[in-house]
Amino acid sequence: MKAEIITIGDEILIGQIIDTNSAFIAKELNKIGISVKQISTVEDEKSHVLAALSEAKNRADIIIITGGLGPTKDDITKECLCEFFGDKLVMNQSVLQHIEFLFEKYIDTPISDLNRKQAMLPSKALALKNKYGTASGMWFKSDAKVYVSLPGVPYEMKALIQDEVVPRLQQSFKRPVILHKTVLTYGMGESAIADKIEDWENALPPYIRLAYLPNLGRVRLRLTAKGDNEEHLKNSVESLITDLHGLIGDIIVGFEDEDPIEVQISRMLKQQNATIATAESCTGGKIASLFATPPGASTYFKGSVVSYATTSKEEILKIDKKLIEEHSVVSEEVAIAMAKNVKDLFKSDYAISTTGNAGPSKGDSEAEIGTVFIGVATPDGVYAKKFIFGNHREKVIGKAVNKSMELIREELFRRNK
Repeated sequence: MKAEIITIGDEILIGQIIDTNSAFIAKELNKIGISVKQISTVEDEKSHVLAALSEAKNRADIIIITGGLGPTKDDITKECLCEFFGDKLVMNQSVLQHIEFLFEKYIDTPISDLNRKQAMLPSKALALKNKYGTASGMWFKSDAKVYVSLPGVPYEMKALIQDEVVPRLQQSFKRPVILHKTVLTYGMGESAIADKIEDWENALPPYIRLAYLPNLGRVRLRLTAKGDNEEHLKNSVESLITDLHGLIGDIIVGFEDEDPIEVQISRMLKQQNATIATAESCTGGKIASLFATPPGASTYFKGSVVSYATTSKEEILKIDKKLIEEHSVVSEEVAIAMAKNVKDLFKSDYAISTTGNAGPSKGDSEAEIGTVFIGVATPDGVYAKKFIFGNHREKVIGKAVNKSMELIREELFRRNK
């Protein structure tokens, strides 16, 4: 089964909004054995929309369109669908009643004729009820192909995909099994991993593919299995992952469909009845944000000091000015002092600190751009490590965050053994 996704909207093409809808739709389709072969974005212009539909018809069995269903003149999707299918708009009484209900119950402004006009749908369309908005979803079937039109508002689109579209596709098509298993690794680069698992990778069966997904100090290894026997695929993938653990088990931290690293850390802290705090300079509070994300974070995350300026390190974290003058603000000594002092400040069991030059200029230190020191304070002591993370600001910060999480996870994992 092949699917294509078409997003409609000038706002996507000019970068005003990011197309997250396609990623969600592709993931949901993949879960039920439907492969997305192409994703396109077109402007709010009739000839472009019609051309995209015609081209998709030749490539895919299922075409899903998002956007262009609002009440204003620039929303032209229904008009385009009528021309594509040789159809006309008619009033759908069920959709009209739903729109009137939404205005009566949830919307303060009076309903207008423009709002009621959203109940005008192509006569050949099956209306898909949008529980959260006034733009109805639409389902068409033509020449054994399915076309689905959905609103561009993400939460409306997601509900329609899950409640209406996926169940109908499951009923309408016989589909293969597509199974993904993504292994999360920290601390080793893509090429180094490839060298270590080369023989394992070369021996993969033809129905299983491996993809490397590197990102700022961590690499995801995605195994994709495709076939008709789900049990056989699961057993094959699990066996391969067992072999993979024997090769790179020291850098595997879990699986993408399982808990992310911050949740793993929170779980280990709870198991130890321990707490953590952070002192961040170059990472600007991003580590603290991760620690605060899991539910119940207040039981283990004591707090953070984002001491971006040198004066903040001196005044809030009480870093000795002479220490900074002697060693520079970006140094092992300052990272150690930051971790120790924030641990004492919040009376936590663990602490992490970061200080570095993320660029593009050197700031208060002469250390080379990309230099980061990460301090780790534990119940047994405190240490810091130096890293060179490149010369791109976003890359440096992202790698520093990921490496910090990796270091504290290693400490906690060692104690939980």
